[in-house]
Amino acid sequence: MMFPSISSSLLQSSLPIPRLSAASETLFKRNHAFISCRRDATVPEKGFHPFLLSSNREKTFPIRPSLLESNEILGFGNWKTTSSVPKPGFRFVCSYDAKEESERNFPEKGPGFEWPIFERWDVPWEGQTVVLTMIACGISFVLTGFVEASVTSYLGLQIVNLGADEKAELLFVDQFIVTAVVLGVIYGLTKSFQPLPDDIFCYKWKEPFNLQKGWLLWAVLGIVVAFLAIALTGAALALFNGETPEREKDALIILLPLIGSSSISTAYLVGITGVLAPVLEETLFRGFLMVSLTKWLPTSVSVIISAAAFALAHLTPGEFPQLFVLGTALGFSYAYTRNLLTPITIHALWNSGVILILTFLQLQGYDIRDLLQGS
Repeated sequence: MMFPSISSSLLQSSLPIPRLSAASETLFKRNHAFISCRRDATVPEKGFHPFLLSSNREKTFPIRPSLLESNEILGFGNWKTTSSVPKPGFRFVCSYDAKEESERNFPEKGPGFEWPIFERWDVPWEGQTVVLTMIACGISFVLTGFVEASVTSYLGLQIVNLGADEKAELLFVDQFIVTAVVLGVIYGLTKSFQPLPDDIFCYKWKEPFNLQKGWLLWAVLGIVVAFLAIALTGAALALFNGETPEREKDALIILLPLIGSSSISTAYLVGITGVLAPVLEETLFRGFLMVSLTKWLPTSVSVIISAAAFALAHLTPGEFPQLFVLGTALGFSYAYTRNLLTPITIHALWNSGVILILTFLQLQGYDIRDLLQGS
């Protein structure tokens, strides 16, 4: 939890506080909470909550009352445990009035009125890391494709001569490698900022049906909302455009020869579209890009920008509106639950549901190509 501190004018008051380091000055200027600091280890006034500033990437740590009462010296340094005295450094105790801060920051809201879905993340990296990571992910995606094509050619594999099950297996291996490489790039470029806040790259399996932020409960609600929103978007496009856009480059059109060909092919396709793709895309576009944008932009704007990037990345202009609406639903579901399992589950249900429905229709004798072209 982050407790930003007071302005520089208050730091220069009569309190006997030593000069702060650059890390702590950044911490003091991030927001505008009312915080008092003192060098002694006495218990703060009633209503003020004590905590210890640390040079470990602007983290704060609660102070045990027993430590305060014992008048042990608290240090501004790398705080490891609450059972030992920190290394020597700038020493002071800070406290803040949560009630006064809340009234100052949100004067227009009534008691108990909160909008957690618009809360921003505490992002530890800067803009250059965001740009570098997105470029590196794009380059790694392209290079992985070139390497796989070279290896396939070197091994003498003729994809056109492969059976449906073998093609599906090859596609699964391709998606697995791409997912591993891109996630590895994200991890490698953000590793230096660890430990990260708990709600960044968060995959929590506990309490899936919690009424407040249960990931599975809100994923089910999210898939219903996404379905209705995408259906309305499609109807509006059909009404105003009067014609259906070409879908020859749509991934579903490319996968049509494999859909319904066998249970093995179906299993591989569900693994690709319902597991690997959602994990990769939600970690990249929601878990990293959307979260990073909230450092400079409101959460709602970050959701919209990440949804647009998500839709553009599919390289299917005709499907941009529907993909944008889906990305927006995924973004807001993540913003509310702070758990990547929520958008991953929505994404997985959507993709795998489409594959399974098309497989069923194919087995029933319908021409799913005509159905897709007319959708």
